Amino acid sequence: MPRSVNSVASWARRKKFLRAAKGYFGRRKNVFTVAKNAVEKGWAYAYRDRKTKKRHFRGLWIQRINAAVREHDMSYSVFMNKLSTNGIEMNRKVLADLAMNHPEAFNAIVQKVK
Repeated sequence: MPRSVNSVASWARRKKFLRAAKGYFGRRKNVFTVAKNAVEKGWAYAYRDRKTKKRHFRGLWIQRINAAVREHDMSYSVFMNKLSTNGIEMNRKVLADLAMNHPEAFNAIVQKVK
């Protein structure tokens, strides 16, 4: 009895990785084993850096809020504490956006907190 190998499914599996490796340089784009390793490593980096991106943006928002609040003779930690004690619930992303793009609105928040 002849051996059944299902080469259609095997080639489809390989083609999936080779399509994902499109644009890579050298053997990474057309040799299956090398392309598979490169694509899997790329996916691992992408998963890891989706988490890292959130961390970096939070740090950036904190720096922007701190810089804007220092102009009003207050530190970031004091400002955030006064926000919570006054019952103003705004996240850091919105506060940083107000500090950068709408300084008059941010000034109003700072004056309300003081």
